[in-house]
Amino acid sequence: MEAATTAATGLAAKAGLEAAAGLEAGGLARPCVADAFRALAAVRPAVGGPGMIDQLRGLEDLKSAAAAKQAEIAAAFDLTRRREQAAAGVPAAEQGTGVAAEIALARREPPARGARLLGLAKALATEMPRTLAALRSGQLNEWRATLIVKETACLSAADRCAVDEEIAADTGALVGAGDRAITAAVRAAAYRRDPHSVAKRASRAVTDRCVSLRPAPDTMTYMTALLPVSQGVAAYAALTHHADTVKSAGDARSRGAIMADELVERVTGTPAGISGIEVQLVMTDRTLLQGDSEPARLTGYGTVPAHWARKTVLGAAAGSKLAGLGAAGPRFTGAGSLASGSARPATKTASGADDAQYRVWLRRLYTTPGAGDLLAMDSKARLFPPGIRRFLQIRDNTCRTPYCDAPIRHHDHIIPWHQDGPTTSTNGQGLCETCNHTKETPGWTATPTTKPGQRHTVELQTPTGHTYHSTAPPLPGTAPANTPPTDTALAHTATVGTQVSARPASGPALDGLPWRHRRKHRRRAKAARLARHGQSLTA
Repeated sequence: MEAATTAATGLAAKAGLEAAAGLEAGGLARPCVADAFRALAAVRPAVGGPGMIDQLRGLEDLKSAAAAKQAEIAAAFDLTRRREQAAAGVPAAEQGTGVAAEIALARREPPARGARLLGLAKALATEMPRTLAALRSGQLNEWRATLIVKETACLSAADRCAVDEEIAADTGALVGAGDRAITAAVRAAAYRRDPHSVAKRASRAVTDRCVSLRPAPDTMTYMTALLPVSQGVAAYAALTHHADTVKSAGDARSRGAIMADELVERVTGTPAGISGIEVQLVMTDRTLLQGDSEPARLTGYGTVPAHWARKTVLGAAAGSKLAGLGAAGPRFTGAGSLASGSARPATKTASGADDAQYRVWLRRLYTTPGAGDLLAMDSKARLFPPGIRRFLQIRDNTCRTPYCDAPIRHHDHIIPWHQDGPTTSTNGQGLCETCNHTKETPGWTATPTTKPGQRHTVELQTPTGHTYHSTAPPLPGTAPANTPPTDTALAHTATVGTQVSARPASGPALDGLPWRHRRKHRRRAKAARLARHGQSLTA
């Protein structure tokens, strides 16, 4: 075990050092990350179970040591960039802008995560040296070091250093402790140092209340509310009381299902949960009309099964309640319309009953064969018109910055409009608010680099000269990579009235549709009749 730990420590020391100009005191070249890769590649699984476990432990220590070195380098990079910006005359309040985004791209993380990683690095390097030492030696992993930094964020630098000394993570005091135990110990130490700051932090937390939505497996979602404890307990108690009442009356649904249904009904005001909201559902025409198995894409959620998309659009019953469409099916109006089509709840019928149907609009979109790239639309306006904004929303789906999957908030000119960048779909991209502001920081440039026959691509260059490429996600039905392109000139897309369906390019554009077959057969039959008629005249 000692040999494995020693080897891991030596490897970790190499892994954390970047190549730099110059030599060490002994005249030897400084180790670089490539050396660590080569050393790690040479490691082979040990013979026997005990040796393999020792290797796993050593590699885990290596991961912690690498995280510590990343923190040191990130803090040094932030200091270097701030000095450069100060020398360039950048105001003090704006120095450091874009550093977190560069760190996020280098670590293949979204920008929001990059900001947290930079905050962790600066806290460890300047205020919590013993926690950094514990991370470097493998006694803490990066997540648990993050918990310690997070629980001391409300303290002054002096109090934070004092807490770091008190918990003494580098002495092994936290070895064997889980996440909750570490959080509790650090929280108690922080409260002893500055109870006023901890209480003030708790009072400020109420301003962070929010509601979020994230995908879950099997066409489900997690809707989470961050609330003050009294409000959260009251809301949960009300739902629990309703579920117990309904369950005692003989309802066959589970207790959790009753609570979920009641929550949706109370928030939206309708039992099914649909109240005239537009839903962007992108699918191929084959999936919609022919029962094809090509998955669809629900904007804001992701990929959904083909049969679920058809049921949602066509109004087939899905469980006790179908979210959004009545069992009688939708009314298709304005097929092919490019006007905005939003779901409209039906009005009362002559009998006074609610008409459960919702209007479903179809929009046609067109993609290039093989690559599945949506065709461009142009405008000379300063702001993107609604049609192009909807186009970018469907094409990009989420923020186009590499590794960022935040919802689109801004429709951005890749080449800025003030630099004569055109207001076109080719020069447009969907970005989150943070990434759009980062892109405008001096030293950042973006250029559309789409090649013919390929999906929309953007090249992003950071102030350090590193380049990253972002390609629009494939639409449903796009041919996989290395698949020969079809001979089709254009691929057809349909969009559904409150739902939007896109038919990308894979296979002939309209072959296989029933009306197409009928027209083809009519042409063949007519040609056969003319041929027979010509033969009879010749005879």
